[in-house]
Amino acid sequence: MSRELNGIVKAWEATVRKSATAKKRANSIFTTMSVAHVDDEDDDDEDEQASSSSQELCHTEKIFSNGDFYTGQWLDRFPHGHGKYLWIDGCMYVGEWIQGFTMGKGRFSWPSGATYEGDFKVFYMDGKGTYIGSSGDTYKGSWVMNLKSGNGNESYPNGDFYDGEWKKGLQNGHGRYQWKNGNHYVGQWRNGLFNGNGTMMWQNGNRYDGCWEDGLPKGNGTFRWCDGSFYVGVWSKDANEQSGTYYPSGSCDNHLEWDPQEIFITELSDCRVSPCEDVSIYPSEKILSLTGFDEGNKVTKQSIRKKVMGGNGKPRWSSVDGRLSNYCTEEGANGSGRNSALGGLGGNSVQSWHKSPQLRITASKRQGETISKGHKNFELMLNLQLGIRHSVGRPAPSASLDLKSSAFDPKEKVWTRFPSEGSKHTPPHPSCEFRWKDYCPVVFRALRKLFKVDPADYMISICGNDALRELSSPGKSGSFFYLTNDDRYMIKTMKKAEVKVFLKMLPAYYKHVRAFENTLVTKFFGLHCVKLTGAAHKKVRFVIMGNIFCSQYTIHRRFDLKGSTFGRTTDKPEAEIEPTTTLKDLDLNFIFRLQKSWFQEFCKQVSRDCDFLEHERIMDYSMLVGLHFRETTPTGNVTPCSRNSETCTPSGFGDGGPRLSGVDIDNLIVDPSRWIQLGINMPAQAEMALRRSNCDTPQLVGEPTGELYDIIIFFGIIDILQDYDISKKLEHAYKSIQYDPTSISSVDPRLYSKRFREFIFRVFVEDTTT
Repeated sequence: MSRELNGIVKAWEATVRKSATAKKRANSIFTTMSVAHVDDEDDDDEDEQASSSSQELCHTEKIFSNGDFYTGQWLDRFPHGHGKYLWIDGCMYVGEWIQGFTMGKGRFSWPSGATYEGDFKVFYMDGKGTYIGSSGDTYKGSWVMNLKSGNGNESYPNGDFYDGEWKKGLQNGHGRYQWKNGNHYVGQWRNGLFNGNGTMMWQNGNRYDGCWEDGLPKGNGTFRWCDGSFYVGVWSKDANEQSGTYYPSGSCDNHLEWDPQEIFITELSDCRVSPCEDVSIYPSEKILSLTGFDEGNKVTKQSIRKKVMGGNGKPRWSSVDGRLSNYCTEEGANGSGRNSALGGLGGNSVQSWHKSPQLRITASKRQGETISKGHKNFELMLNLQLGIRHSVGRPAPSASLDLKSSAFDPKEKVWTRFPSEGSKHTPPHPSCEFRWKDYCPVVFRALRKLFKVDPADYMISICGNDALRELSSPGKSGSFFYLTNDDRYMIKTMKKAEVKVFLKMLPAYYKHVRAFENTLVTKFFGLHCVKLTGAAHKKVRFVIMGNIFCSQYTIHRRFDLKGSTFGRTTDKPEAEIEPTTTLKDLDLNFIFRLQKSWFQEFCKQVSRDCDFLEHERIMDYSMLVGLHFRETTPTGNVTPCSRNSETCTPSGFGDGGPRLSGVDIDNLIVDPSRWIQLGINMPAQAEMALRRSNCDTPQLVGEPTGELYDIIIFFGIIDILQDYDISKKLEHAYKSIQYDPTSISSVDPRLYSKRFREFIFRVFVEDTTT
């Protein structure tokens, strides 16, 4: 036994050395970097003496070296209170300031004569405000990060008028548009065009009621004349798709010869929506030149350095999405350019998450490599498919959910021989001879029934004509993962120790998933083994699981969350993160807001699942989270939604359950599998969170910023087959010597469960915005 323990300890020493190297690499994200000072020591001493300015609120006038001018209240080193800032290009802001940020009520004017007066948040037009363009274009309403979003009305220079909902600066939702000539449209909009159900009324009394698409009638609709006659049919700009019936009014049949295409050619010709005036430069793009003051200025280069670098004299930066980084651009390093660390104080300081570009997502690629002929695991895939087809298709009595204890006996397994030439019970196949083992077949048959898995669909998904796909690299445990072509099932290779843990916990697992329909723990459908013949006698054990990311929605971001910090970050730079990249705890830059009813059920179920795993002495599990951003542009931009927008916030039925839009209901009629469940297809909001950049230790959950995104969220608890065995105890003891014991993954199941719950309940919160 001592020899075995020595072997384990040596193996762990080698593993920890590797992990320590990885840790250094991972910790580079939190490592500060030095910046060469261009000033000599004498200048620094003079600056240090000059930096003893009073921190009392005072009134000041300052002229900056680049010609900018500020007059108003001042605190320490920044505008604070009420003040006016005039840029040399003619732009001007007059209003409230907080520590160098435009916050509260203010007025921004452009050299062209355009003005905005209303609410500001960290240099953004955000809240209620009025924009008057240089040509007379006037918008009054809600704003979110410089864009019209929520309810508002627009008066156009040509006399047109719109009153309704906006999103991303365009008419979106329900609204009314009136032309100067008296024509008007009332109905649904999308991206600035009529889209959905709506009514167009002309000044002459004619009107169209029906469906629209991209600004034109499309689908079912009715055109009525002022004399009472009408035309009902399916509308399309393509005359070949147009069809309908004309109904005259009494004896009047003047429109019998009317061509429906006239509505596209003639009637709508004078119903063009006026474009909104473009903003030449947004207030958030203006830089405060707080460096290089005149002689009377008491803010020094040394104090600016401290502002940027923090107390230790070294800079710490935040990336676009709030993740910590140890690098900056060349512009940021030398203090020049729009994103300069020094030139952007106030508007672009270290804490200025608002100055980040829009959240962007790259095009999604299909995961994995298709296992085709010539692939090293092609024969293994054939063996697996033959075995599954045999196991599921084998005649058996109807599965009952009330199982005897003998069904869970680890010795309850069935071996089947598959010779190449075939046998009485197996078909001939091109692969080499192998043996197939089913573990506890009665239990897994009952689990498939419990999870409502149709046997025929199950076989088609795994054993159909489509090949499996192998993920590009094995997991941390060394296991390989395979996906079915329809993404429904994931197949994972297992070690013998994992199989033993699974079989030991199988009775409790079955009882748990049967008792709680909304359980978040992984759904298992089968446990098998392939034993290859020949000198190697290789055994491959694998389990078949459900894939929680199987959905019509594209997964744009995915996170694996444990609640620990040691090594919990990706090695990829931000530019290389793709939708298939699995990010970790220290990469998490969101807080997820769930509806009250869903949040309550979520909290209950997470506690139940953690109690079950703690009782079974399981640790090292994680919450796998997938996000689908509902509003993305073709270029991959994702913009925040308005707190006041109904289309942004998931609403509820009268009983507090989820309410679906008309589009969602149509999808459900076509595909009932898209129904919302806990952790599956759930509407929610993701709020951008920013970690403090001046912490000595990594901050696990960032501070909420108020920047909200409309999402569909998926989540589940995975990796539940690792118990706290002797190797994990040794790992905990060894790593605890070098690192904070609470920061590592390998801890006692009770502590792990407590830490996991506390972390998850900080990341998932109740949505109180509705």
